[in-house]
Amino acid sequence: MPKLNQTQFDNLLARIRAGNQEAAAELVRLYEPEIRREIRLRLTDAAMRRTLDSTDICQSVMANFFEKIRQGQLRFDRPEDLLRLLMQMVRNKLVDRHRRHRVRSPRDGQAMEDVDAIQLEGDAPSPSRVVANQELLERVKPLLSHEELQVLEYRVAGYRWVEISEKLDESAEALRKRLARTRARLVQELDVEFDSL
Repeated sequence: MPKLNQTQFDNLLARIRAGNQEAAAELVRLYEPEIRREIRLRLTDAAMRRTLDSTDICQSVMANFFEKIRQGQLRFDRPEDLLRLLMQMVRNKLVDRHRRHRVRSPRDGQAMEDVDAIQLEGDAPSPSRVVANQELLERVKPLLSHEELQVLEYRVAGYRWVEISEKLDESAEALRKRLARTRARLVQELDVEFDSL
């Protein structure tokens, strides 16, 4: 378990809430070994192990954590509380991925893999990049239409295209094109770019 006294822990979380990227990277460095160990212990399905590894799930869990803490949804009294929450997030993520992996095709009853929902190693932005994207989103919100903002918020929060498609009831391809147009406009108007979305 990461060795932080209460003062160090409180200071680290305060810096993360303030958008400090170094603090976000430090939290990942401290908690990633425990998270990945938990994932490896629980990722027992051989078929899933071929498409996912501990890095994939860890990045997804940390992206969700940073989104929730930025929104003020999380409060912790002790370092152990944070570790407990991260372990629960890992378990929830693995249950979710297992369900998706076992989706059945309505036509032939064969197990289908939801490829779009699987985050391959190297595809996810680093936690510090997630924080930077969130800060940038706050800056550009006034320039976005409701539809543009919805897509961008979901992507910054770490949702996959298939999940956004389900939430907004639009095709993933149409949503990808909308985000590409939004990004191009933001680059042209403000010379800003969201990374890894």
